Amino acid sequence: QVQLVESGGGLVQYGGSLRLSCAASGIIFSITSMGWYRQAPGKQRELVAVITSGGNTNYEDSVKGRFTISRDNAKNTVYLQMNSLKPEDTAVYSCNANGRLATMATFASWGRGTQVTVSS
Repeated sequence: QVQLVESGGGLVQYGGSLRLSCAASGIIFSITSMGWYRQAPGKQRELVAVITSGGNTNYEDSVKGRFTISRDNAKNTVYLQMNSLKPEDTAVYSCNANGRLATMATFASWGRGTQVTVSS
């Protein structure tokens, strides 16, 4: 199957920046889309940003203009640059990828998540 490993979370002050990375490994034929989701305590998981293999992106309204998603298709890696962070951005951020294995079977995989904490 496909494993996703996130990195880059941590503690940052209000207005600061962090960059998250997520690398996919496995016998991958193609990745259709990669995205970042977040879940704050007591809240449902929500989509933060997603990017397709063609580079099309979509963002949750509250992060538009502050977060930028990008990907390196050759490395099967997706990044999330987070600027102007706010306390309400505090959450566990998880990576998601959808695509096809070398066997042509489809896959949908999740990373274990990385904590992002923004202090006021």
